[in-house]
Amino acid sequence: LHLFSFLDKNSRKNLAKTCHKLLEVFQDPILWSLLNFNSPTELKKHNFLLGPALKYLSICWHSERVKVCNIEDWMKNNFQKDFCNKHENTVTDFLLEVGNRCPNLLSLTLSGCGHVTDDCLLLLLRNCPSLKTLKLENCVRITDQTLEAVTLYGRSLQTLHVDFCRNITQTGLEKVREKCPSVMLSAERSANMIPDSKPEKKFTLGKSSRKLVQL
Repeated sequence: LHLFSFLDKNSRKNLAKTCHKLLEVFQDPILWSLLNFNSPTELKKHNFLLGPALKYLSICWHSERVKVCNIEDWMKNNFQKDFCNKHENTVTDFLLEVGNRCPNLLSLTLSGCGHVTDDCLLLLLRNCPSLKTLKLENCVRITDQTLEAVTLYGRSLQTLHVDFCRNITQTGLEKVREKCPSVMLSAERSANMIPDSKPEKKFTLGKSSRKLVQL
């Protein structure tokens, strides 16, 4: 176990193929209390063990491709939509599995995960009551619904980051500060960014503006 702890996930998997004894070591839950992923594709490699022993999880995607996922859905061209369709549910499905199989999770960090939804984080907060740290960065689909879930289910939460999440509002942040004063809250740029708005809304606003001008 000590030797395995120095290896990355691929090396652990390869070593486990060499003999039954090392396979038993690979399957020991003690070895899998911490998982780090650098892209959604790594979530499908099956070179790790997911279970109640998991306490620290990080999925941080810093590729240029993240920019495509962060474009509003109604603004994406066909090429961009096809690209997102290939992995749109990858992180969400994985996190739903975490919520159902890893009740002892203490820390979750998501960066550049543009397709993660409020419903997914609601399940995690409900099923992982010991969660102390939740850090979200550049997760564009996250809204005040996640902040509401924090006030309802984040009983153990000590640290909350919602940095560069453009659909978070100042009102939602104030509710967290009011209802969870002990939580260390960070929201760098989030409430000051331009939120998503669909064309219908923009059209309605445009008509209202013209009426005001006429008046």
